[in-house]
Amino acid sequence: MAFPPTPVSLRVKPGPNRLAVTGIGNAMLDIITRDSNEVFRDLGLVKASMTLIGEDQLSRFYEAMGPTIEMSGGSVANSIAGIAALGGTCGYIGKVAADEFGERFTHDLASLGVELDLAIARSDEGATGRCHVFITDDAQRTMATYLGASNQLRVEDVKEKLIARSEITYVEGYLFDLPPAKEAIRKVVNFAHEHDSMVALSLSDMFCVDRHRRDFLDLVTSDVDVLLANETEILALFQVATLEQAFEALAELGVLAAITRGAQGADVATMTGVVRVPAHEVEHVVDQNGAGDMFASGFLYGLALGADPVEAAELGSLCAGEIITHLGARPEGDLEDLALEAGLL
Repeated sequence: MAFPPTPVSLRVKPGPNRLAVTGIGNAMLDIITRDSNEVFRDLGLVKASMTLIGEDQLSRFYEAMGPTIEMSGGSVANSIAGIAALGGTCGYIGKVAADEFGERFTHDLASLGVELDLAIARSDEGATGRCHVFITDDAQRTMATYLGASNQLRVEDVKEKLIARSEITYVEGYLFDLPPAKEAIRKVVNFAHEHDSMVALSLSDMFCVDRHRRDFLDLVTSDVDVLLANETEILALFQVATLEQAFEALAELGVLAAITRGAQGADVATMTGVVRVPAHEVEHVVDQNGAGDMFASGFLYGLALGADPVEAAELGSLCAGEIITHLGARPEGDLEDLALEAGLL
């Protein structure tokens, strides 16, 4: 099946001073623990779900976790870190507080070579956001998230310097939870259009779609070039019962979409049809945290290099396969080497 070419030449990295992808999202510090005793239940959390918590609950959750791994996180930040691990040039826009968690977030992403444009929150905008992740023995993740400063991104916090240099601008759906952030996203999209940067959107999660369906539909209809979602999210967006109906809706809009389906792989929907890309086979799944984020890394970086959408999804599948073999949402193996060995870079 033939696909229309993407805006850059096949297998050509962005030129000097260009970025493959710039992401804009909730700047969170991930705090991850193995939870064999299912401590999350004592904290009132529902398994395999995400619960929002307040600043007054941070100490209680942190102290209950025991040994942790701490690293910069947030869905789009994870994807940007994955692109850096693939050897790509990338940028990140977000908001942190002037505290030790904000310093850790900044240092972590910068150490990967990511160019940062981080706004610093006022004292009344909360502490740096963080996500407490409990990984049980069945590889499920249960999360308690404090949004804090990350969800206070405002129009004045968004500058165009990174977007103007990017092949793709990647927007996190979670940002729609506060009105100031919605206005900031409109500014991001306008900058992207002005500088011929493709706009990619992550739907983030089904509950996020339920909260912001009208906004997402308006954005997808008018401004989005690339949509990333899982099966439940895309069904919720179009309020349909089957993927076939969702694909029909996508075809009418003319949007390139990658729909991840866990162990079944991903469906790539283009104007010319839908192609299933199988999941990358692994011996043992340890932690599913970050699989969708890492799929986005490979998919978006592949598009930025000029790969056709199916090839890009194959790179995404490879990246997702690596991340689920260990604890945490960041690659431990050399993603660039793995992709080169697989003939995907």
